[in-house]
Amino acid sequence: MADLDLCISDHVAELCLNRPERKNALSLDLFEDLASAGERLRSEPGLRAVILRGAGGDFCAGLDLDVMQSLAGRLEEMRERLLNPAAGETANWFQKPCHVWQELRVPVIAAIEGVCLGGGLQLALAADFRICHPEARLSIMEAKWGMIPDMGITQNLPKLMPADRAKELMMTARMISGTEALAEGLVTRLADDPLAAARELAETLKAKSPDAMAGIKALVERTWTLAPGQGLAVEAEIQAPIIGAPNQIEAVMANIQKRPPRFR
Repeated sequence: MADLDLCISDHVAELCLNRPERKNALSLDLFEDLASAGERLRSEPGLRAVILRGAGGDFCAGLDLDVMQSLAGRLEEMRERLLNPAAGETANWFQKPCHVWQELRVPVIAAIEGVCLGGGLQLALAADFRICHPEARLSIMEAKWGMIPDMGITQNLPKLMPADRAKELMMTARMISGTEALAEGLVTRLADDPLAAARELAETLKAKSPDAMAGIKALVERTWTLAPGQGLAVEAEIQAPIIGAPNQIEAVMANIQKRPPRFR
């Protein structure tokens, strides 16, 4: 994975998009590497959190222009990949590098600085949290190139902002700052050092019951846009195997005994 660095330490994985000379734009290799890394981390024992970041002061400039040019002569192959996901997959080849982070049971945090554009913003939106520098530059930029955003944005943006404001950002492809992105609901919070803040959040989350963290993530992903009442059964379905299980009992005992928990 020459364009993607993966480091796992003390139950936290950090993935760094490593094409700083291209502002970490998404190459075909990087598409493959992101999807493969996500699949690997799905079965990583003891994993508690994941951090996504970019090298060289930028998160990701979106799809590399070289990729667009190379695909121009392979339109039928591209349409095949768009319309026919691999066997057993919900997401197609272009969506998998983003969607895979929603398939993980652990919380995923994006640390955003510099540019976060197009597919790069869709990657960040696939994280559970986005910590952003106030002066970062963000854009849902696909309309600039005559396309629609199609790397899983339908799974994420409806949970964050109203339809009219989403359409305005997508149709105009306008650039906004991190401060504006917070006001629009695109990012979770601002920090002058997004990576340090992401690492601090990861430390907080990894100290919680992994069963509870996975359950909360599943609860929100499955219910946040359902009609009123439809999420009640999902709450019960997720809670039933958690309550009374060893990690839940450990959370109670650790609080009562005023000691750090020891989760399985």
